[in-house]
Amino acid sequence: MRTRRKTGSYEVGRAKRAEILDAATRLFAASGYHRVPLSQVAADVGLSESGLLHHFRSKRHLLLAVAERRLEQTALWWSSVQTDGSDDPHELFRSMVESTRRIVAEPGLIELFVLVSAEAADPATPAHQLYGKWYERAVDETAQVLARGVESGYFRPDTDAQAVAREIIAVSDGLQLQWVLSGGKLDLVGGIRDYARRLARSILVSGVLVDGVLVDGDGPIL
Repeated sequence: MRTRRKTGSYEVGRAKRAEILDAATRLFAASGYHRVPLSQVAADVGLSESGLLHHFRSKRHLLLAVAERRLEQTALWWSSVQTDGSDDPHELFRSMVESTRRIVAEPGLIELFVLVSAEAADPATPAHQLYGKWYERAVDETAQVLARGVESGYFRPDTDAQAVAREIIAVSDGLQLQWVLSGGKLDLVGGIRDYARRLARSILVSGVLVDGVLVDGDGPIL
């Protein structure tokens, strides 16, 4: 009986923790991390601030948990797009633009991503390990997509998949930082769209048919 009570308590705690993360993600996305007091998150889930701190030791710990969940959700979405079986050579570039639209729809989380990125520069912080794993995964999965494009004849044979993957991620993250510094005035989607078009022209093998698909460096990019 004692084991069952402990197990039940653990499950209740996990459920409440997930509820807090849902609320914090929603509030941070809408208003930004700095503009949402911990008391507001607590009230949203029916807790006192001290009750919330039982699940997360500080607002900073909550920030890191939200960032971790956000990175995982982004990775799952991006992976599903890249592995949907499409033989369209332009799918990668369209996905770059669509993923940016998803990001812009939750502006507070862009600020959160940039904020935690700055903290991740310190090897002594939990954010350092979190972001290190995230970037390793993001680069590897994007490089795999590029490598498959080379093997399929869509992309130029001299395409350095790892280098291009790192460039794609660097451009996206750099533009997100500039978006934050501009107060949201930068056209983030337009910037990624323009970059995707330039990248397509530089690595696509144009004017040939691959599995019945015409590869064109000026193909449709949303």
